[in-house]
Amino acid sequence: MARTLCLLLIFMVLCDEVQANMAVANGPYTYEAFEQDLMQINTKFGKDIEVKSIGTTHFGRNIWALKLGKAEKNIVMIGAHHGREWLTSLLLMKMVDAYGDLYRKDPKITALLDKVSIWFVPMLNPDGVMIQQNQLEGFPPIELQQLIIMNDGVENFESWKANGIGIDLNRQYPAGWNKLNQGPQGPYYKLFKGKKPFEAREVIAVKKLIEDTKPSIAVAYHTAGQEIYWSYQNGQYRNRDHLLAKKIGALTGYKLAKPPEDAIGGGFTDWFITRYRRPALTIEICPLVGETNPPISMLQSEWKRNRQVGLKLAKEARKLPH
Repeated sequence: MARTLCLLLIFMVLCDEVQANMAVANGPYTYEAFEQDLMQINTKFGKDIEVKSIGTTHFGRNIWALKLGKAEKNIVMIGAHHGREWLTSLLLMKMVDAYGDLYRKDPKITALLDKVSIWFVPMLNPDGVMIQQNQLEGFPPIELQQLIIMNDGVENFESWKANGIGIDLNRQYPAGWNKLNQGPQGPYYKLFKGKKPFEAREVIAVKKLIEDTKPSIAVAYHTAGQEIYWSYQNGQYRNRDHLLAKKIGALTGYKLAKPPEDAIGGGFTDWFITRYRRPALTIEICPLVGETNPPISMLQSEWKRNRQVGLKLAKEARKLPH
């Protein structure tokens, strides 16, 4: 117990010493700003952080992933399944930058991340992010008309959750997908599950990344609600997974969600838990804000809550079988 507390204090001190350098804009965190930050990360860290495209969206935008550490054992952290949840992308990019500094400067962190690497997918849904931010110049006129139809005829897209063709990416995974019967029956700004699991290009990219990296723990960041979902048909691993969720809840101050026993699923972490029998967390940052994005003014307080999460998960992953 004392050793665990000591390690946590070390993580807290280290993260206080090294602040993430990602510039915090006054406006939304755009796909363009994200790609500029990727170039800065690549220039700053070189071979210490691998940056690669794991696929492209329906409209041809790259889905970027970053790997920090030299280990074969991994954890995966994903942001922005939903267009209006781009604040999670900036949060994860701050994490990449802060941990990259720690990796270079502190031998303890170097040793940790060379035993358990972290894969980051900060912006899984760049088409949806651009639509939600009303950055529509890159969409053909015919497609734009379809987007307006999917958005109930409204030309302001601030509520947009789906990808570029009206599929909700976090209802695309084959864990209870067949039971997702309530919701729109065709492309829509939210909740349309698609015609089949793994239909959307974005989730195909995630599936391949998971198959290639075989992570010990997976996390999907969402907004909002300041709670952690961890429970979906965990079976014999329920106590293990609950303990991990409690540790991350204590770290962030977020409550643990209590979904019903007959929760339907369809989400990324639901699939990961049932497919791989390993822990997965859906972490909802920020207080509830309704059908829009949380304001960027919330970033700093949410960063303080989450800045240790990736390091803590890497430490916990060391205890799990490869």
